[in-house]
Amino acid sequence: MDEVNIVEYDPGWQTLFTEEAARIWQALGNDLVVQIEHIGSTAVPGMAAKPIIDIMVGVHSLVNAKSAVPILESLGYVYWREDPRPGRMFFVKGMPPYGKQRTHHVHIVEVESEFWERKLFCDYLRRHPEEAKLYEALKRDLVVKFRSDREAYTNGKNDYIRAVMSKVRCEEMGKKQ
Repeated sequence: MDEVNIVEYDPGWQTLFTEEAARIWQALGNDLVVQIEHIGSTAVPGMAAKPIIDIMVGVHSLVNAKSAVPILESLGYVYWREDPRPGRMFFVKGMPPYGKQRTHHVHIVEVESEFWERKLFCDYLRRHPEEAKLYEALKRDLVVKFRSDREAYTNGKNDYIRAVMSKVRCEEMGKKQ
């Protein structure tokens, strides 16, 4: 069973990200990788989260990034070829039946894409702890309703994420003026 589980913040998540990002960068190389970012709730200090390290790998071209599939598979990742969201490549490490539970997600995206903006959401939550607490409360409510339905849990966050991204864009516009 691949249930959604929220746990209290673990300061070790940053180390897990750093170690895995180094492995990924070493395996994929500078010719492919532009930047690697820690995203998702585990990237926000103090926030309870699913204990899954979300890693965003920025590349110039998703077409060229197809070469990453066998390399990441050799690191224990499973590639989700049928991902319904075009514009990214999605990999999972530890997902049953390949492991006991998910431990890492890798999102390969073009650095000039809307997916890369997800980094801005995490940056905003890090700068606004009160917003991070609201997001945490929403996730706790959703996990009670949708523990066994990962897709419904994720979809339940969409309106909130869109609202925060509107704040991010307003903040960014204010900086440019």
